Amino acid sequence: MTASSSFSSSLQRRRFAAWLALGAASPLLPARAAAPFPEKGRTVRIVLGLAAGGASDAQARFVANKLGEVLQTPVIVENRPGASFILATEEVIRSAPDGYTFMYAPSSVVAQNPQTLAQVRYDPFKDLTPISLGARGPLVLTVHTSVPARTVQELVAYIKANPGKMSYASFGTGTSSHIYGEAFARQAGLDVVHVPYKGGADAAKDFLAGRVQYYFDAAPNAIQNTATGKVRMLAVAAPKRSPMLPDVPTMGEQGVSGVDMPSWLGFYGPARMPAPVVEKLNAALAQVLAMPATRDFFRQGAYEAESSSPKQLADLTRSTYDQWGDIIRKLGLVKQQQ
Repeated sequence: MTASSSFSSSLQRRRFAAWLALGAASPLLPARAAAPFPEKGRTVRIVLGLAAGGASDAQARFVANKLGEVLQTPVIVENRPGASFILATEEVIRSAPDGYTFMYAPSSVVAQNPQTLAQVRYDPFKDLTPISLGARGPLVLTVHTSVPARTVQELVAYIKANPGKMSYASFGTGTSSHIYGEAFARQAGLDVVHVPYKGGADAAKDFLAGRVQYYFDAAPNAIQNTATGKVRMLAVAAPKRSPMLPDVPTMGEQGVSGVDMPSWLGFYGPARMPAPVVEKLNAALAQVLAMPATRDFFRQGAYEAESSSPKQLADLTRSTYDQWGDIIRKLGLVKQQQ
């Protein structure tokens, strides 16, 4: 064999090898079928940015139990409290977009944190995949019984008689409970101290002990805390009264406007989740949230279990983000460090 023919033969072999490599990735050739979601026995994680024991934690665990039955695979809740849900959100964003990790998050995570916290590095519209709405329900203005106030106006009068001596709790800096507290203080001209916590369960400990005097709390927590006899509910922070709390007037009814945004929670996964996986999770969550047992459990805490399409949650995220943005700008709030 001549050198020329040897070179030609070697070149042909390299071209044939390259053709095989290209063909393996070509859509014209049969591709290996993707594994069905979920793989039987593989654990699905619902990440929650709050400590265990609060109302959202109870809701997430109830859903996880039912979702495991529907998907026929283990579903667990993983608590990642702290930094106003930022740690949990970043954990989800870093996860593989395969459907095995997603979060149950209050609207503050996508609508408020990016506009109020300096250390937020995620974009709620680019870094997360909306899966389904989970629940709707109001925040409730609650006060410790050591404070002699049974109406919002009586609370305002008492705080003004004790300037700088009273404090209010929140789920964390930048959350709805913080912004409501700030809006209330600004509108009523109150001299108070904000005390942020890592979630409702942590805040409840100091609140029930009287170390903080009032609190815009999630309705399930408010009901639970009121049952201890150490807390009373003064108002719901919503446009209208809650059907589950018909005797509790709104903030607007008591002369305080602008503290009336309804709150909700939704399920979000990391960006770039495959559409079939999102559809499977959405359908499974819709089935769970429509169960009478789920609805009854959520209603015990004055929340309504409610599912949605991914697009409906995306639209709700955008509209809520814009509404909170208007409130934040009117209050003149700047992004804060944790």
